[in-house]
Amino acid sequence: MSPTSARLRRGATVAVLSGTLLAPVTAGPAPAAVPAAFVAGTPSPSASEPDVRPLSPDVTRRLDASVRRVMREADVPGVTVGVWTPGQRGYVRSFGVADKATGRRMTPGLYTRIGSETKTFTVTALLQLVDQGKVGLDDTIGQYVDGVPGGDRITLRQLAGMRSGLFNYSEDDDFFKALTSDPQRPFTPRQLLAYSFRHPVLFPPGRKFSYCNTNLILLGLVVEKESGRHLADYLRQHILDPAGMKHTLLPKGSEFPTPHAQGYTDQTANGKTAETAGWNPSWGWAAGAMVSTLDDLHIWARTVATGELPDGKRMISVATQRQRLTTPATPIPDVGYGLGIFNVRGWIGHNGSLPGYESLTIYLPSTRTTVVVVLNTDIDHDGEEPSTLFGRAVTEIISPRHVFDLPAAPSAR
Repeated sequence: MSPTSARLRRGATVAVLSGTLLAPVTAGPAPAAVPAAFVAGTPSPSASEPDVRPLSPDVTRRLDASVRRVMREADVPGVTVGVWTPGQRGYVRSFGVADKATGRRMTPGLYTRIGSETKTFTVTALLQLVDQGKVGLDDTIGQYVDGVPGGDRITLRQLAGMRSGLFNYSEDDDFFKALTSDPQRPFTPRQLLAYSFRHPVLFPPGRKFSYCNTNLILLGLVVEKESGRHLADYLRQHILDPAGMKHTLLPKGSEFPTPHAQGYTDQTANGKTAETAGWNPSWGWAAGAMVSTLDDLHIWARTVATGELPDGKRMISVATQRQRLTTPATPIPDVGYGLGIFNVRGWIGHNGSLPGYESLTIYLPSTRTTVVVVLNTDIDHDGEEPSTLFGRAVTEIISPRHVFDLPAAPSAR
């Protein structure tokens, strides 16, 4: 989620897909999938250029310099970057500070809030229930949750694909005032939905793409109802533990395991920068409240992109995973969004933004390369998310045929 009222409700860059519990962005019908191959618009590599360059000492030096440049230009306190390709040397570096007050250094082992990367976990839980025959993607949300405007026409598929037409609760003025006036206050899923449901639907379901956190709150409720478990418990038992992700969780309150970095945001009532490690993330719940680490996100990048657990077992069936990775076009050029996951010029994954924290976890299937970025601010630089700046800087060097670029869309307000 993001700063000033415009950003907390901002929508897409991430927004399109990000961890920002953002504002809606709309586009016309989007049946055409974005190809996994590189699309024009990034630096032109030579014909002999590999999809991903080996991490030679020269490439490593260039990465170091580029990350430091972005930090300096965007005034980022601390960042950790990981790059891994099987059979090649990996790259894991931390830069800057985890806490500006104490000077404590940023390190790779810190816990971090991952914002809208949470969506990939919630949708994974939903797809497991699809595989079990407990729900159908073309079921309507009205079959599971009462009181949804147009709920007899909005499908679970449309919710997961950001094409429901529902109003984004984090765009509501009263919600913004409630959150920023008391960042430690808890919110229930039903309270969040109430902020959305007071608004008319934006368009008939399926008509457009519009990034909306309301969708994921509803899907979280579906998972709880049909599994008979709290969402946090379901995720731990059926996704996190099987994947070996021992340092990832959906908090049930404001808990934040240590060690973690202090977060810095300007999404405040007065617009001044504030520390956010103690803020309650419950307002993001199934759309954005999870906590993880660099190493766990490294595991998750391939797992969510392939539907296969690290031990070779299926997390999601091949057929269902194929549906997840059908990524119709969005208003952002060269970006497609499937079922809780995006494709940006071949990179599959998601980003996240919550006040004080941003993250990016992406996977390039052609080379099985993973990039993870975690940082302790969500303050935009020249209208761009810091995580996008780092993602672009890293991929311009390592994968010039596949440059990650997720430009921020203008606010809907």
